[in-house]
Amino acid sequence: MKENVLDLLMYLFENYIYEEPDSTPDREILSDSLEEAGFTSNEIERAFNWLDELAAQRNLPELIGHGSNPIRIFNDEECRRLDVDARGFILYLENAGVLDQARREQVLDRLFALDAEEIELDDVKWVVLMVLFNQPGQEANYAWMEDMMFDEDGEHRH
Repeated sequence: MKENVLDLLMYLFENYIYEEPDSTPDREILSDSLEEAGFTSNEIERAFNWLDELAAQRNLPELIGHGSNPIRIFNDEECRRLDVDARGFILYLENAGVLDQARREQVLDRLFALDAEEIELDDVKWVVLMVLFNQPGQEANYAWMEDMMFDEDGEHRH
């Protein structure tokens, strides 16, 4: 079920949000279009709810940690659901300055909202891209992430 919702979110992002970020398509028309593309009404509703939660998290305040470089410790449930590559990539993005603490936690929130038993590296990349796209002031980080994701020469490594 996770793949269908994430697939739908990626489809929305690639075909509607990314192409026309300033326009807000009518949900009913968009829903009909998504059903024609093969998505179920349940998947569409879950994706819309996921996006509503993402939109509600716009303009998050900066989290203030104790010390200059706080370390994020993943709990047992997070370790069970996020594979090693996914956890490592999140930490890499934070160390590289692409994600700050607030965006890291938002990425984790949106990943776990997918209700997937297992979350893999590609899932993380897409959710990071969507979170950064949604956050004002994150344009440079979004551009970096977009370049990294679609770099066909493999120059970016983590």
